[in-house]
Amino acid sequence: MRKVCVIGWPVEHSRSPLIHNYWIGLHGIEDAVYERLAVPPDAAAGTIRNLGGLGFIGANVTVPHKETAFAALARHDAIAKRLKAVNTIVTTPAGLEGRNTDGYGFIANLKDRSPGWKAMSGPAVILGAGGAARAIAAALEAEGAPEIRIVNRTPARAEALAADLELKSAAVYSEDDAQAALRGAHLLVNTTTLGMKGESEVMFGLTALPRGALVTDIVYTPLETGLLRRAREAGYKTVDGLGMLLHQAVPGFEAWFGVRPEVTPELRALVLADLGLK
Repeated sequence: MRKVCVIGWPVEHSRSPLIHNYWIGLHGIEDAVYERLAVPPDAAAGTIRNLGGLGFIGANVTVPHKETAFAALARHDAIAKRLKAVNTIVTTPAGLEGRNTDGYGFIANLKDRSPGWKAMSGPAVILGAGGAARAIAAALEAEGAPEIRIVNRTPARAEALAADLELKSAAVYSEDDAQAALRGAHLLVNTTTLGMKGESEVMFGLTALPRGALVTDIVYTPLETGLLRRAREAGYKTVDGLGMLLHQAVPGFEAWFGVRPEVTPELRALVLADLGLK
């Protein structure tokens, strides 16, 4: 049996088993299963290094263990090395390798839900400076975004992110200067928890954002956050965050089982139903 798991603390909320077991069934892979593995922080490094001993050929890693996984593994792909975070672990002939597919999932979602979108068309504005912002900033630069503008409550943290990633063209703005960041931008992405169910909303206006810009949010509960609703009502193109979750799963599944799955309307509907969304 080829076993894969998602490691986190807590991990009960993860929809990764639903996604991957759907693909396992769809492709008729009879000797495979995908499970949840709840691992407390003090046991994470040892568990990750001993995946093979526990019977797993690979894993996904979710909060709060992505940085721990990076430190625990001796081999990484180029993206994980740059981000210093791992969300996918694959067994290779040389041993376990840590990879990061979060940025891939973000870009693939925009290309899927907004055909014709190109990062190189103009500056990108990122709200937040956490782990998701790191992955998205690196991915946007790799896709050719001419400038990455980071808006954060603590500018020093955004400056540290830009310096650590060695972004070629980056600018940092405080929340009070958000309107200046929006001027001339081609993309606005919220990487914070603002707008998530139970959290406060992104409050600043969008009037400085050019009419042809795309607005997206990595939050997907609710599916349409307050930011996305306001953007849609103002006439902007919008993309919700669910597709990032779905697309980031594709490279791992292909590495573990040798089949490249597709993100389809049927899969999206399955996950939405499980989330109680529509």
